[in-house]
Amino acid sequence: MNPARTLVLVGPTGAGKSTLAPMLARHFGLALFDVDREIEREAGQSIPTLFEHEGESGFRTRETAMLHRLLDGGDALLATGAGIVLDAGNRHRLRTHGFVVHLHATPAQQLARLAGDGQRPLLQRPDRERVLEAMAEARDPLYAEVADLVFDTGDFALDGAATALIQRLDTHWHRNGVPA
Repeated sequence: MNPARTLVLVGPTGAGKSTLAPMLARHFGLALFDVDREIEREAGQSIPTLFEHEGESGFRTRETAMLHRLLDGGDALLATGAGIVLDAGNRHRLRTHGFVVHLHATPAQQLARLAGDGQRPLLQRPDRERVLEAMAEARDPLYAEVADLVFDTGDFALDGAATALIQRLDTHWHRNGVPA
């Protein structure tokens, strides 16, 4: 069993990472950090603006640096961006420094949840469903590689998902060998 003190949420866009994170952090008494929001705060720019000026590679460099800082910070809950697992070094760091929960959602569920969202740079295309399917094909094995626990958010309303995930974590996550 992974005794990491940091709880990390990974998964595709629209799986519920940023939405569930505050409820989980409150329940477990953890400081909450949304990796994308921390990047925006530090850069003084939005993610779409960073993508526009630095490209995806510039953003990914910032993402890796932020992940390293936050994982070194101790007891916390990190809500990551969907692409954090693309970098092999990030995957290694996640596995060795956090208890990682893969929040799973299908591309159809993501599409429904993201219907009115215009803030995700990689989805600003008319073929959003195809983009989500391609991302799932490429990223699902990477989420599986780092996950200590997989939780399917597709069958739950928000409150139900938080309650069910808390129950699963109470059973499976032992910070420093002590049940959460």
